[in-house]
Amino acid sequence: MSNTAIILGAGNGTRMKSEKSKLLLEINGITVIERTVKAFSDIDLVDEIIVVCRENDFDDFEKVLGKYELSYCFGGKTRQESVMNAVDTIDDCDLVIIHDGARPLITKKEIIDTINLAAEKGAAAVGVPVKDTIKVVDKSKMIVDTPDRDSLVSIRTPQVFDFKAYVEAAELAKSQGRDFTDDCRLFENCGKPVYTVMGDYGNIKITTPEDIPMAQSILNMRGDIDENRSRLRRSQIS
Repeated sequence: MSNTAIILGAGNGTRMKSEKSKLLLEINGITVIERTVKAFSDIDLVDEIIVVCRENDFDDFEKVLGKYELSYCFGGKTRQESVMNAVDTIDDCDLVIIHDGARPLITKKEIIDTINLAAEKGAAAVGVPVKDTIKVVDKSKMIVDTPDRDSLVSIRTPQVFDFKAYVEAAELAKSQGRDFTDDCRLFENCGKPVYTVMGDYGNIKITTPEDIPMAQSILNMRGDIDENRSRLRRSQIS
C-alpha cells in the first residue's frame, strides 16, 4: 500500500496579523510547518509528502524543510483548488491524506488511527466531541433548533480517503460548480460515507495570535521543551 500526505500551507493567514506566513512562526523554537511535516515524516504508513505553499513562501519553506524528503506545489485560489493542485501531481497511490499545515500538534496515534480506518472503510477523518451546546439560528439570529450534542463532532484533520474515490468526488464537485472548504464534504456530496476517529483536543489550528501561547502550553504539558533553550544548554555544556 502506498499513501500520500498532502499538507496544506498556502493560506493567507490574515487573522494571524503577521507579515510572514503563520506557518513560519515558531512554537517552542520550531516552526509550525516543520512540526507538521515532522509528524508525518516519522510515520511508516506515509510514503510521500507534498507541501502546498504560496509561491512567495517557497524559498522560506525550503530553508526550513530542507532536511525532509518531500515535494512542493503551489496553492490555488481556494482550499479545494490547492488540494487538487497536489492531487494532480500524484501518479497513483492507495490513500490520500489531507492535513492542515496549521495543525502542528497532531499526534502519531491520530494519524495512524485515521489511516487504518480509511484503509478499512474508504474514508475517515479526525474529530472531537463537541463540548458546547450548539444552537441553530435563522437569519434574524433567533434560535430555531438545538441539536443533540451527543450526535455532534467537530471535524479536524487529517482526513484520509481512497485516492481514486477522492478524485471522482472532486471531479463531480467541479462539474457541479461547487467548491467546498472541507474535504469530507466532497464525499458527502456524492453519497459516499466518511467515518470519524475520536482525536485529541490538543490538535488545534494555529489561526490567531493567541493560538501560539496555547500551543506552547499544550506542548509543555506533553513534555516538549523549547528548542532554543535546549540549543543554549547544549552549547553551554560543550
